[in-house]
Amino acid sequence: MRAVVVEKGRPAALQQVDRAFLGQGDVVVDVAWSSLNYKDGMALSGDPGIVRTSPLVPGIDLVGTVAESSSPDWSPGDQVLLNGAGIGEGRHGGYAEQAVVDGASLVAVPEGISPRQAAAVGTAGFTAMLSVLRLERDVRPADGDVVVTGAAGGVGSVAIALLSGLGYSVTASSGRADEQRDYLTRLGASNVIDRGELDQPGRPVQSARWAGGVDSVGSHTLATVLAQTAWGGTVTACGLAQGSDLPTTVLPFILRGVSLVGVNSVDAPVELRREAWRRLAADLDLGLLDELTTEIALADVVHHGPQIVAGSVRGRIVVDVRR
Repeated sequence: MRAVVVEKGRPAALQQVDRAFLGQGDVVVDVAWSSLNYKDGMALSGDPGIVRTSPLVPGIDLVGTVAESSSPDWSPGDQVLLNGAGIGEGRHGGYAEQAVVDGASLVAVPEGISPRQAAAVGTAGFTAMLSVLRLERDVRPADGDVVVTGAAGGVGSVAIALLSGLGYSVTASSGRADEQRDYLTRLGASNVIDRGELDQPGRPVQSARWAGGVDSVGSHTLATVLAQTAWGGTVTACGLAQGSDLPTTVLPFILRGVSLVGVNSVDAPVELRREAWRRLAADLDLGLLDELTTEIALADVVHHGPQIVAGSVRGRIVVDVRR
């Protein structure tokens, strides 16, 4: 079967592999769709921080049909999806025509969402939903603006669509603000700002601008969002596009009662996964999702990897693994 394979320190390539290469698990999935995320782009380059086993089939998302199962939870013919849970990092992922996985991590494709749309949501949209679930515990639409950083990326795009659909006023921060303004407004952003307003060093406490935020950038951007968050606000952190450092102090937390909440989609328990997908099916505008989705073939994945790492990709990219 065809598979994209990478080794640590070396770029990925499309190869032929046999079933034995895929390893062990209690469910075999015929993979129809995957997606391209920032983490996948790093893995495709052979980044040893992502590629934890070598050789590896990348792809942190997969959607397909159960072909074989020794799990009591799944039967042949079931349509399933898997986000994170170690695939595409520590075990083989979605960039192959079949995957051997742990059935305990699978989720049924929700009613009303097509397999292609489930792949378009993918880990990015799943992470965005986890962020929204956490944010809405403490921040209500009437509390004020919510800022979304890395707004044109996968997490940011879906987060804007979800939050605006739930009635929040969303400010989108993007490195290509003028170029992306129409796109981000179409997603539901009320305001679009250039990331230069947030990504430089500044005071640890600044004038309050945000009731909360969804950050996928880290470093000075996250520090500035925290510094500008109003009393009692909540900011979720799920990425490190600018860096893994956090150059701030305790002041936003002890002077304004700001909460910083980490969002980890990889190790989310299955009940939380099901809840997030239930809410995605209910709250995400699927027509809008289709608009922000670009489709590529499995053979194109290697070429697109550097583009998503460079930040030149917007929205979601789905991978048709069958071609």
